[in-house]
Amino acid sequence: MKTLCVDLGNTRMKAALFEDGQLINSSILNNDLIEQIQELINIYKPEKSILSSVIHHDKKIEEILSASTAFHLLGHQSKLNFTLAVGKPDTMGADRLALAAAVVHFHPKKNNLVIGLGSCITYNFINSAGVFLGGSISPGLEMRLKSLKDYTALLPLVEKEWSFPLIGYDTKTNILSGVIWGMAKEIEGIVAAYSEKYGNFNVVLTGGDCTYFERLLKNKIFADPDLLFKGLYAISETNN
Repeated sequence: MKTLCVDLGNTRMKAALFEDGQLINSSILNNDLIEQIQELINIYKPEKSILSSVIHHDKKIEEILSASTAFHLLGHQSKLNFTLAVGKPDTMGADRLALAAAVVHFHPKKNNLVIGLGSCITYNFINSAGVFLGGSISPGLEMRLKSLKDYTALLPLVEKEWSFPLIGYDTKTNILSGVIWGMAKEIEGIVAAYSEKYGNFNVVLTGGDCTYFERLLKNKIFADPDLLFKGLYAISETNN
């Protein structure tokens, strides 16, 4: 049984194919979304599909997926393997629902903090009873780099690089050091605050840059760049 998982994020749009529970293929999508998704359907012929979207996407995407597969649109009314304790569940982003579903599936009966590195950094806490308590949101890496250019007169837009000194020697390396080390120390600080409150808990870091940040963090953190896709697959199985 094949399942096509489509994730439309603010920064990246991606798709992944699962066969019998195993991730066998993933790809980055561009602006030709409809053509690319139709091509994936034609090539792999999935029986099921799920869409997670945090953008205003073209509804034709849903029509294409519905026409060829047993389709599910992820939202606050989806059947989940956890419960929501947040005040307005309809405002909870689809990406955060998928991350919570994945961590509950793969790390059950534990306190779990899932840190998603995307356009924003999302901190998502699910307790050992499987209740999503909420968390926090702060600007992501590219947003921080862009804001330095947008809100100053002279600072340039710096592209992310992972080879930079602690003490910057020019404008570029000063920005990279400040932004990336700043994010790493923010993550460590929030993990420490949760640790004071909850003691032992599981920390999972995910998103495209998670393996780079894992190297900068002192805490014992497990990096899984495919966690969101695993969550989408789990939710698809529950709802289809």
